[in-house]
Amino acid sequence: MSEKRKGPELTLVEQLTDLYTGAAAANEQIPTALTVSAGLIGGYGVARLTGIRPLGGAMLFAAGAAAAHNWWHKAGPITTATLSTTYLLGFGLSHPLAKKIGAWPSVLAVTGVNAAAAWALADSH
Repeated sequence: MSEKRKGPELTLVEQLTDLYTGAAAANEQIPTALTVSAGLIGGYGVARLTGIRPLGGAMLFAAGAAAAHNWWHKAGPITTATLSTTYLLGFGLSHPLAKKIGAWPSVLAVTGVNAAAAWALADSH
């Protein structure tokens, strides 16, 4: 059996693998209800604050991808598909809803639904 090399003896690929593994493990400790909330509220806030909608979209996408990774590991592919669809529909439906109740109330309502679903279907287990 060979020993795992440490320190500067690690190759770049091994260092990047260790970095990814540590980041993934840390990500899995964060409740996905919090992750989707950060994606929806943060994505809208960033887009509104900067005026750069794609920047808000990048935040929305990154949080959604992180949450989906956790859903897959915590609850499997069907729950991941269900929660991912809820997240994307929430984003899409927040736009027409905003015309009726306002932008921030719409974002907060959609976020509440998504956070509750994430908690109920994945985080509470």
